[in-house]
Amino acid sequence: MATKTTKPTVADDALLTEEEILKMGEKDYMNAAQLAFFRARLQQLEKDLLKNAGETTEHLRETVLVPDPADRATIEEEHALELRTRDRERKLLKKVQQSIASIDTGDYGWCEETGEPIGIPRLLARPTATLSLEAQQRRELKQKLYGD
Repeated sequence: MATKTTKPTVADDALLTEEEILKMGEKDYMNAAQLAFFRARLQQLEKDLLKNAGETTEHLRETVLVPDPADRATIEEEHALELRTRDRERKLLKKVQQSIASIDTGDYGWCEETGEPIGIPRLLARPTATLSLEAQQRRELKQKLYGD
């Protein structure tokens, strides 16, 4: 079984590809190269989210007033949709930053609930995952049965 590792020491120019990571065995789980790959992916996601937030701010500042009530309603609806999207991205940004911090502490890639590996395919699909697939399914089932 794989064990937790410490901070990655691989240079940025040596980042692995998804295919290379998927080919690695269990003994290589969350080694320095994999942690460097996920750190780079999370940092890029963080950068993109921050860029989107800045663009939204600029877009909302550029709004012009229009006399037609229908046009004004359309613009207001677009702004509301954009703000909801940014709110979801704000929550995702927090998770991304927590994931980067968990790489620093050596906890990234390990289920918060069971301590077992989350799994490379799941982390590739959702780099901010903190639960293994089984633990997540149990949590969702509990929420469905008992509510939040």
